[in-house]
Amino acid sequence: MYRLNNVKIRDNLTEEQVINIALEKYKIKSSDVKEAHIYKKSVDARDKNDILYNYSIDVILKDGVHVKNAIKVEQEEKTTVKVKRKSNYQPIIVGSGPAGLFAGLTFIENGITPIIIEQGSKVEKRVEDVDNFLKNGILNSRSNIQFGEGGAGTFSDGKLTTGNNSIYSRNVLEQFVRFGAPKEILYVAKPHIGTDNLVKIVRNIREYILSKGGTFLFDSKVTDFEIKDGKIEGIYVESQKIETDSVILAIGHSARDTFKTLYNKGVEMQAKSFAIGVRIEHLQEDINVAQYGKSPKFKLPPAEYKLVYHAKNGRTCYTFCMCPGGQVMASSSEEGTIVTNGMSRFLRDGKNSNSALLVNVEPKDYEGDTPLAGMYFQEKLEKDTFVMGGSNYYAPIQRVDDFINNQKSKSIGRVVPTYLPGVTLSNLNELFPKYITDTMKEAIVNLDKKLVGFGAGDAILTAVETRTSSPVQITRDKEKLESNVKGLYPCGEGAGYAGGIMTAAIDGIKVALEILQKE
Repeated sequence: MYRLNNVKIRDNLTEEQVINIALEKYKIKSSDVKEAHIYKKSVDARDKNDILYNYSIDVILKDGVHVKNAIKVEQEEKTTVKVKRKSNYQPIIVGSGPAGLFAGLTFIENGITPIIIEQGSKVEKRVEDVDNFLKNGILNSRSNIQFGEGGAGTFSDGKLTTGNNSIYSRNVLEQFVRFGAPKEILYVAKPHIGTDNLVKIVRNIREYILSKGGTFLFDSKVTDFEIKDGKIEGIYVESQKIETDSVILAIGHSARDTFKTLYNKGVEMQAKSFAIGVRIEHLQEDINVAQYGKSPKFKLPPAEYKLVYHAKNGRTCYTFCMCPGGQVMASSSEEGTIVTNGMSRFLRDGKNSNSALLVNVEPKDYEGDTPLAGMYFQEKLEKDTFVMGGSNYYAPIQRVDDFINNQKSKSIGRVVPTYLPGVTLSNLNELFPKYITDTMKEAIVNLDKKLVGFGAGDAILTAVETRTSSPVQITRDKEKLESNVKGLYPCGEGAGYAGGIMTAAIDGIKVALEILQKE
């Protein structure tokens, strides 16, 4: 297979038109092509007077046909293997986020039927629970934006980007398309699915796994693990025991009760660094102008940004999970806490954009030296935010100019906050440790120089963003992928081995393949 790079086009064209232009550029006869598809599509807006699309095209040619000045590439690794596993037990997957679902798909496609256990509800019921929270402030602590089928990423922008050059990346994207994602995610430079598509895709994956003999247990919480002689022998779902010799812990970054249970059972883990901060909200139109200029010559997607600043105090402040045309979401999973996240639908057609604005924190910042210290650090900040917001699940907000000047906001400007069920005008300087606020203030001023308008006075800060990644890493062997308990496999974002939908899905595939090939 050949990759045809640097195909530059200054217009919106169909895939067929783009491929024909690429073939012409590389002097390839269409009659010599067995298969062709767009591999990558990105916007080049470095020159706002000459914005263009930059494409790479993959082509499979007839035998004996070669291309000059094109890169020859290997095709992606498949996820079917020669199964060596002889166990009579079904493997159990705890959690039905991306890691759990893709582990389940990998088992199914290799002829093994897993049991997938999820403390939250099916995605259809979960949508109702989330809507009830946003409209009425009634939290279901077992089924919410953090817990339930599809995981926390279901109510997000649905980004499928990764810095991980895994051989399974293409497979993950193809599976998403297979189950209902738009085909363009296979090639756009920054693919996303959107919450509206993710809900349908998650349901389709579940129905496929069920049709092949897999089992789902929803609204079912794993409460204990039976470990004997350093090996897993079973789990307890509420009071029911299920025997097994293989458990994938795809528990997500918010499974605090499970972290405590595992720690008390002697499962090795350690506190890890993560990040905390706020959601910063702008008008999407302002971000478009900042990135594309005032009058682009053809229709472009809603503009994005990814920014980082290294402060004088040694901390790093950066944007994360930027949601063009999106909204800030109430993402609590425990009563008496406030947690925020961002969400976009596929069209990204909302009035505002939002992004996490985060500062790194490290184990030295936590109180105590237990592996769960970062989790308790998170929890305290979320409870303090709940109190600041008025103890009714209203989030505290502040204008950027008031935040920098350390004064409580008394009004909003052009940017109307999107967080529901409601907001409370506040002074966020009173919420965070000073090293956090100092870092964010310095960063906002300097990031405004990189992206004009980022530090606009009436941009809105909404607290608190704490669930960017797990505060805990469950130790596992680098090759066997097991914890210190044999047969117990930490997996995905919650276990500290992923950072988003793509990397979590890839980790689910890797762990499932390891179990399948274990004799």
